[in-house]
Amino acid sequence: MRKKGIIERMAEAPAEALSNTIDSAEQFRKSLPDAQLVKRSKDYWSMLGPGLTTGASDDDPSGIATYSQAGAKYGFQFLWLAGFTLPLMAIVQEMCARIGLVTGRGLAGNIRQHFPRRVLYVCTALLFGANAFNIGADLGAMAKAVQLLAPGANYVVLLFGFTLVCLALQIFTPYARYAKYLKWLAMLLLTYILSALLAHLDWGNVLHSAVVPHMSFDREQILLVCAILGTTISPYLFFWQTSQEVEEGIQQGKTTLLLRRGANAADMRKMRVDVWSGMILSNIVMFFIIAACGGVLFTHGITIITTAAQAAEALRPFAGDATYFLFAIGIIGTGMLAIPVLAGSSSYALAESFKWREGMHHKLRGAYAFYGVIIISMFVGLAINFLGIDPFKALIYSAIANGIIAPVVLVLIVIMSSNKKIMGEWVNKRYVTAIGWIVSLLMAVAGIAAIIALFS
Repeated sequence: MRKKGIIERMAEAPAEALSNTIDSAEQFRKSLPDAQLVKRSKDYWSMLGPGLTTGASDDDPSGIATYSQAGAKYGFQFLWLAGFTLPLMAIVQEMCARIGLVTGRGLAGNIRQHFPRRVLYVCTALLFGANAFNIGADLGAMAKAVQLLAPGANYVVLLFGFTLVCLALQIFTPYARYAKYLKWLAMLLLTYILSALLAHLDWGNVLHSAVVPHMSFDREQILLVCAILGTTISPYLFFWQTSQEVEEGIQQGKTTLLLRRGANAADMRKMRVDVWSGMILSNIVMFFIIAACGGVLFTHGITIITTAAQAAEALRPFAGDATYFLFAIGIIGTGMLAIPVLAGSSSYALAESFKWREGMHHKLRGAYAFYGVIIISMFVGLAINFLGIDPFKALIYSAIANGIIAPVVLVLIVIMSSNKKIMGEWVNKRYVTAIGWIVSLLMAVAGIAAIIALFS
C-alpha cells in the first residue's frame, strides 16, 4: 500500500506542476496590456496622417514665440484662447479635408475651378509672402535653439544647414517615408507639456483662466491676440490639409482625378479622427506653452519675449535645466516639422494656380516648377534672417498678412464646402456653415484690428 501511494503521488506530481504552470501563465497573460487595447491603439495611430501633421505644424517656432510672449506679458490671461479656437480651427480644417477627399483636388485647384483667377492669384501671392516670413522666423529660432544647447555653434552655418536639410527631406525623400517622419516629429510637441508640468504651476489659477475669458482692448493686447489668431488659424494649414488628403489618395493607388473623386463613410470617419486629433494636440500644446511662460516668466517679471529661443533661455534660471532643455529641443523638432509644411503649402498653391505638375509623390525631374517654388520659399525665408528685421515684428507682419488672406480664403472654403453640386452628400451641415462664417468674420475683424493698431 505504501509503495502504491508513492507511485500515485509520483504520477500526480507532473499534473500538479503543469496546473501550476498554466495558472502562472494565465496570471502573466492577464498582467500584460490587453491585446484588444494594443490593437485599437495601433489602429488609431494608423488613422493619423495629414490632420496630425497639419495640427502639429501649427505650433511652429513662430507660433511658440507668440504663445510665449502671451504668457510672459500677461500671465495666464489668454489661456482661454486655446479652448476657444479649438472647435473653430478643427471645423475649418475638416471642411478643407472634405473638399480634398470629395473633389480629388487641392484647395488652389478648386478655387481655380470655381472662382475668378484674380482672386486665386491674390490669395496665392499673399500666402507665399506670409509663409516666407514664417519660414525665416522658424529657421532663425531653430538656429538660436541649437546655440542654447551648443553655444559654440556658428549661427550662419546652422541657418544654411537647416535650410539644406529641410530641402533634402522634401525633394529627395519618397512621400510615404516623408509623411512618416512628419508624423513622428509631431510627437516632439509633447515636450512642451512636460516642460509645463515640471514648472510647478499654480494649477488652480491655470484652470480658472482657461475657462474665464478676460481681455482689455489696448493696442498691445489687440496686436497679440491678432497674432495668436493669425498663427493658430493660418491659411497655409488650409492649403496643406487639402493637398495632403489628395497625396494620401495617390499613395493608395488613386493616381487619376477620376479615381480620387468621391469618398465613403469610412474615409470621412478616418479623416475626422485624424483632423480632430491633430487640432486637439495643437491647442493642448498652445495651452501649456502659455501656462509655462505665464507661471514662470510673468511671475519673475520677464515680460518681453521676441523669439522662441529666448523663451527657452529665460525659463532656465527659474524652471530648471530639464524644462529649458525640453523647450529648446521642441523648437528644433517643431521647426523641422513646420518648415516643410509652410514651403509645401506655397508650392501646392502656386502649382495648382498655374496648372504645373505638382505633388510630393513626383521626383524632382518630374515636377521642376513645384520643387522650384519650395526652393525659392526656403531661400527667401533664409534671406529674411539677414535683413535685420525684428523677429517679433516679423511675426506681427506675418499675422497681419494671414489676417488679410485668411478671411478671403475662408469665405471661398465655406462657399465650396456648402455647395451640393461640388460636395454631393458630404456638403456642410447648417451649423458647420454657420461656424465657418463666424470664423471668417472673426479673422477679418482680427486683421483689420491689427492694421489699425499697428499704424495708429
